[in-house]
Amino acid sequence: MNQSDSIPVTAYLGLGSNLAEPVTQIKSARLAIANLLGVREISFSSLYQSVPMGPQDQPDYINAVMGITTELAPHALLQALQAIETGQGRIRRGERWGARTLDLDILIYGDQMLDFPDLTVPHPGLAERAFVLYPLSEIAPDIIIPGKGAISGLLAKCPFSGLKRLN
Repeated sequence: MNQSDSIPVTAYLGLGSNLAEPVTQIKSARLAIANLLGVREISFSSLYQSVPMGPQDQPDYINAVMGITTELAPHALLQALQAIETGQGRIRRGERWGARTLDLDILIYGDQMLDFPDLTVPHPGLAERAFVLYPLSEIAPDIIIPGKGAISGLLAKCPFSGLKRLN
């Protein structure tokens, strides 16, 4: 079944881009996600500029976090997000941390902890990545991340350095 028994779940998605007009890519992805059947936007963070993870010979990233409620099951949501990435020019080459037009990640899906070959929730890097934690804390300042704890505790261990909040 593609829906989680029609009981809406609150989820948080990470959006990132560093190619092909990244701000436009993020704005287009936000609209595409909000228009998915079974998805409703509840919040959207400011945009943040961050230095790339991995190879440094690529442009800085633009990142944001989007809060949604969804009736889609986790894998159905993942498939929908990957279709949006592909529609916006993402080409999967199997490389980690390379430049890309769009990267959409399920950061949190309700209070669930999932571990599949193609989907781990909460997102495995969430607790160490300022470009995820700071936008998430902006829209969900009191969130408890399953298996990780309160966002306030994670922020205390993750410096803001290398991150720039955009207007």
